Amino acid sequence: MNTLRLPTSEGGTELYTLHGTPVDASPLAPSHSRTAFAAVHVVADPTAPNGPDQPARLDWEATLAFRHHLWDLGLGVADAMDTAQRGMGLDWPATAELIQRSGAEAVARGAALACGVNTDQLTSTHADLESVISAYEEQLDVVQNAGATPVIMASRVLAAGAQGPQDYTKVYGHLLRRADRPVILHWLGTAFDPALAGYWGYTDPAQAVEPVAELITEHAEKVEGIKVSLLDSSLEVRLRRLLPEGVRLYTGDDFHYPELILGDEQGHSDALLGIFAAIGPAAAQALAALDRGETDRYNALMDPTVPLARHLFGAPTFYYKTGVAFLSWLNGHQNGFHMVGGLHSARDLPHLAQIVRLADRAGVLSDPDLATARMRALLEVSGVQQ
Repeated sequence: MNTLRLPTSEGGTELYTLHGTPVDASPLAPSHSRTAFAAVHVVADPTAPNGPDQPARLDWEATLAFRHHLWDLGLGVADAMDTAQRGMGLDWPATAELIQRSGAEAVARGAALACGVNTDQLTSTHADLESVISAYEEQLDVVQNAGATPVIMASRVLAAGAQGPQDYTKVYGHLLRRADRPVILHWLGTAFDPALAGYWGYTDPAQAVEPVAELITEHAEKVEGIKVSLLDSSLEVRLRRLLPEGVRLYTGDDFHYPELILGDEQGHSDALLGIFAAIGPAAAQALAALDRGETDRYNALMDPTVPLARHLFGAPTFYYKTGVAFLSWLNGHQNGFHMVGGLHSARDLPHLAQIVRLADRAGVLSDPDLATARMRALLEVSGVQQ
């Protein structure tokens, strides 16, 4: 019996027996009714130095195998983004190599890949607009040369130096004109990165909705979509309804994704979500059900994943990457629970224990025996007797 003595949030422990039935993880074709990307993490090499402020050293075999796992499920892969610890342990040299390696794998199998373009190679937190543009251009070239769809990520340096909306218009207008293919824009809220406060030149994100829609409309031929990670479903829907025809709204709302993807009579959001890396089989099967018009089945698969997502992305939200890597380890996609920058220590044991409970209930522990064995080992080495 897969029973563990798990820590509780109140202190102490309780017995918990895994009882969930794993969701079918058979290969699937990509959804034809929704475009869906899973934003993926990176696997640290547990034998190499990967502490705070050290260059990232990856387990390349496990990192790339996880991308193939998601492609096999019919999901696209969004790489080198915040889930991959951009700005939280993954430095630019490692990121560039990641983009090149993932790009080669995607091209070889004809799979969907989008990769983040940022300015994190800049060593100063403040820089003039021309330096910001040059940094973006360098990374844009790396992504385009890898054959991936560029995701123009929000820049901390731009947020620190921009004097108003006109500076964002200048930077993004230049990049969109320069891109050799349609890109995905990325609006990341302060819950994910506090350094992005005031992005687009507005203190209140609600004030930026119309200007962002205007920017996209002006450059519609160069914008494939925009990923919105504000954790505010009403703002997302408002922006979605302002977008020109043919431009997708990719939800990055890891709290409200089931209803946003399902949509309403006026449209739906597509998906570019970190939670999809953690719930891959459930997300893939749910999208397949939606393709068949089986809304009840879609909800039955998606709804149990929401408590897990809300826990993983609970405050401080930017540490959600720890939970994604933890589930990857529990599910056998990597040999150790280690992260670059030492970020595996960002969540405490009661938080990880609750991930076990909620992942079990959602059916996303693919091998309950393995998950139990690995969690038991972690508990015992942490001093929780079983």
